[in-house]
Amino acid sequence: MMTPETIEEVLRRASFCLRKAGVEQPGDEAELLLAHLMGAARLDLFLQRRMELPAPLKVSFEAALARRRRGEPLAYITGTREFYGLTFAVNPDVLIPRPETEFVVDAALEWAKEQGRLRGEGICGLDLGTGSGNLAVTLAHLLPQACFWAVDLSPQALRVAAGNARRHGVNGRIRWRCGSYFQAFAGMKRRLRFNLVVANPPYISRAALENLPEPVKNFEPRLALDGGPDGLAGYRNLLADLPRYISSPGLAALEIAAGQDRAVLALCREAGLFRALSFRRDYQGWPRVIEGLI
Repeated sequence: MMTPETIEEVLRRASFCLRKAGVEQPGDEAELLLAHLMGAARLDLFLQRRMELPAPLKVSFEAALARRRRGEPLAYITGTREFYGLTFAVNPDVLIPRPETEFVVDAALEWAKEQGRLRGEGICGLDLGTGSGNLAVTLAHLLPQACFWAVDLSPQALRVAAGNARRHGVNGRIRWRCGSYFQAFAGMKRRLRFNLVVANPPYISRAALENLPEPVKNFEPRLALDGGPDGLAGYRNLLADLPRYISSPGLAALEIAAGQDRAVLALCREAGLFRALSFRRDYQGWPRVIEGLI
């Protein structure tokens, strides 16, 4: 029989356990896990901190804690991740959206504003390697008159993305294709043209995959991480076919790894497609998005 504990006591013990397991923000994660299981806000935990946690809920919380101690990412346990103010369903079929990817959204929105298309008028966008759909869905949500296509090599990822599009009411403005980048459009009777292309290609070199943190290496899909021998395979594949599908005036906004800017810039210059190339830096000052104007 379980010893009765208040919410405050349960959280204190959980934080200690997660800290011992090497979790960087153990108190925050303990609260997020319990709030998720209770269907409550974190503030509610504080307001109800003296309340005894019901035994069935305590059992569920202990099971969730065990998963987290084994290294499973918090987002996969709760099944959700916030991105650009929206909540996305995630599971091990898709990469967990990162804050760095929000800079791709910033780049696209700024370009739309400069084009006088604040609501997405006349924008036909493409998200290559959509994963959870965080880029396509967010942009469709923020540019309500734009239309989008989203491509992924994984049918399972596309199911997750389509579910997120339905969650945010934009599924009617996103069309889905399964395949590797532009090869997904092979065999179509008409050539599609896009004036906005966004992507977060896999950019980890194959040799570096084994050095990734355990939660990433052991739980997130390798397909979304493996960038080939030098981490640049996805950019090469994308840039090879981009000229056939992008129209002018247009923008390609691609996320890159920290320290990868020179190599990706060289590939973009070799493509001979862009009239201007620039970088958008993250909050640490690293170039994280390359923006190519057509």
